[in-house]
Amino acid sequence: MSLPAADDALIEADGLTKGSMRLIDAEEAGRLYAAMGPAIEMSGGSAANTLAGMAALGRRCAFIGQVADDQLGSVFTHDLRALGVAYETPALKKARRPRAA
Repeated sequence: MSLPAADDALIEADGLTKGSMRLIDAEEAGRLYAAMGPAIEMSGGSAANTLAGMAALGRRCAFIGQVADDQLGSVFTHDLRALGVAYETPALKKARRPRAA
């Protein structure tokens, strides 16, 4: 997950509503990202976030899924394990590209 910095001035200048969500196209996404500051990359996703919360409450939990054998996969694995979430699935050595049906 990438968290770019955006101050209130940027939000107001684009007529956005703070705390809201809406779908945008690739062109608008590119324009908005270009106007934002540097981003912070961190692990996330609904399943991982739920497990992080459970682990913080002292529950035993494990993640069953697979990440690629790359920097983001390593960060994800490290972050989950550092929180106390069991994660033993080996990383995918060669990422496969999805194909259209």
